[in-house]
Amino acid sequence: MGEDAEHVDGRFARGAKRRAEIIEATLAVVTRDGATGVTHRAVAKEAGITTSLSTYYFATLDDLLVAALSSVADTYTARIRQIIDSPGDKLTGLAKLIAESGGSGRERALAERELATLAARRPALRPVARRWRESVAELAATLTDDPTAIAGVVAASDGLCTAILLDNGPGDPDHLRAVLRRALGD
Repeated sequence: MGEDAEHVDGRFARGAKRRAEIIEATLAVVTRDGATGVTHRAVAKEAGITTSLSTYYFATLDDLLVAALSSVADTYTARIRQIIDSPGDKLTGLAKLIAESGGSGRERALAERELATLAARRPALRPVARRWRESVAELAATLTDDPTAIAGVVAASDGLCTAILLDNGPGDPDHLRAVLRRALGD
């Protein structure tokens, strides 16, 4: 690799790192102030950068919000993919993932809920906001071919996650699994 290529690769790596820092700052603002608190100025302050640098990487607020929501959605999609691909009990895996909304995953779950709600008003966010529901539906489809039961698992997953966030406490994976099992019609 030539010196110019290494220089370009270094700039690319720094740019990717800066983007990730801005996305994390956005999620921190969403967690603290809600999605409506996200402005380029608030995110720049959280990230310790200038507002112009934030707008350099994310020209519009929608670009910034889509990137933040994509970050959360990608994490959940990967986790659900692991559950689908693993040989274990899929509902137990999903119940444990939902239970994390009341513990170690609370901040990301809260940010996802905030941004998903905002997506109802901002069309640019909708495709990314649908990823959680689509991933849960894909998981449910490994357990049943009944479209009503699949929709029930998706709705139950959404509701359970929201309830855990509202209760601000840990979820019981055994209870969550029982609710998901009932949604399947079992």
